[in-house]
Amino acid sequence: MERLAKIPTFSGSALKIIAIISMVIDHCAYFLMDEHTMMYDAMRCAGRIAFPVFAFLIAEGFAYTHNRKRYFAQLLSFAILSEIPWYLLNGADGTHNVIFTLALGVVALAVLDKMKGNSILCGVAILSIACFATWLGTDYEWRGILMIVVFNLLRNQNMNLPFPYGRMMQLSCTFPLMMHYGSIGALLACMVIFLYDGTRGFIKGNAAKYGFYAFYPAHLLLIWCTITFSAH
Repeated sequence: MERLAKIPTFSGSALKIIAIISMVIDHCAYFLMDEHTMMYDAMRCAGRIAFPVFAFLIAEGFAYTHNRKRYFAQLLSFAILSEIPWYLLNGADGTHNVIFTLALGVVALAVLDKMKGNSILCGVAILSIACFATWLGTDYEWRGILMIVVFNLLRNQNMNLPFPYGRMMQLSCTFPLMMHYGSIGALLACMVIFLYDGTRGFIKGNAAKYGFYAFYPAHLLLIWCTITFSAH
């Protein structure tokens, strides 16, 4: 894009790769390392990039998808599949994996789109979904739902503000939600999202798309195997 020609930018595909790397770093630290080390803290900080980027991509994906029901069904299917390695790692602790949060975020965006003519009813419905995410124990709980909704509400395409002001508005309004999980990680996530250039990138086709979804349960299962085999 001409407006970003002088600085490096990221496509949607690049954002996905960055988020995946951040997620893996975070989970490796959380499940495999001693938490009383500087390396652990640094890796967890880098891991805070992942969810805001995923939340941003959900808002972008919802805007571009041709079949919102299928989009939700795909996320829900992989959320259910991911419960197996999630349970193996976390046990019956009452929590559920982050893909459930992303799927509920899509539901919230669908509600926002359908009920936008009635702001009070729409607000109540979205807050109900956020409360449900918290009750269910999904990763990032209500903050994750609201982050997705705010990203959608303030997308550049729906605003009269030129770049970079529209993107800055998105990030300034979601930053308080990100900060709960660490201010440095939130700033890093904002830097990554700010450099999004609006293009889809190199991840195309069903094989690449489903491979991206499948990576989440696959990496959790690999971490569980590492823990299991190292214990023997």
